[in-house]
Amino acid sequence: MPQTLWIARHGNRIDFVNPDWFNTAPRRYDPHLSPDGEVQAQELAQRLAGENIDRILVSPFFRALQTAQPIAQHHNLPLHIEPGLSEWLNGEWMDAMPETRSLEELIPQFPEIDRNYTPVLLPTFPETQAQLLERAGEAARRLVARFPNENLLFVGHGASVVGAAWGLLADRPKIHASLCCLVELHQTPTGWQLQRDGSDTSYLTHPQTQVRLH
Repeated sequence: MPQTLWIARHGNRIDFVNPDWFNTAPRRYDPHLSPDGEVQAQELAQRLAGENIDRILVSPFFRALQTAQPIAQHHNLPLHIEPGLSEWLNGEWMDAMPETRSLEELIPQFPEIDRNYTPVLLPTFPETQAQLLERAGEAARRLVARFPNENLLFVGHGASVVGAAWGLLADRPKIHASLCCLVELHQTPTGWQLQRDGSDTSYLTHPQTQVRLH
């Protein structure tokens, strides 16, 4: 069977709903999901319930882990934290490398995390949009090569969803990276082919109407 790759974006985040959250948060570049984002994560998990997923790779940011957890629980799979799928480390958005939670802090809430997973790529701060797209694309290429006989799910961010898809699709088609979108690629004898571009979010009760890439 040809390899299938799913790429999803996290759900809505608390600072999109309450911008003042940013001003007092201890980790202001690592927001958690908003209440409607938690609903989106559950709906995404329901959408993927019937799909054959063998492995989940997820950005280390809290909102991505929250989005991936219901999927991991349904499929009884571990979560592999992959920094190559991280947020765009844009120096105009952030004044330093964003601080994310340590494994010791995360595992009580996310016991599905695989402590022994070794990442394929570590991003550096700051990065341009071109560097982000290449970084996410290289992470995607390395991951599908590392796990060639498995159907994979990546859970990342708006920009890294686009970058991961473009890393495998030479023609760089339009990717709709809205909240809790789903992009689907199939490997064929002639290369990777796009099956879903992320535009169908009919499984969400409250889909995002305006795309914001972070």
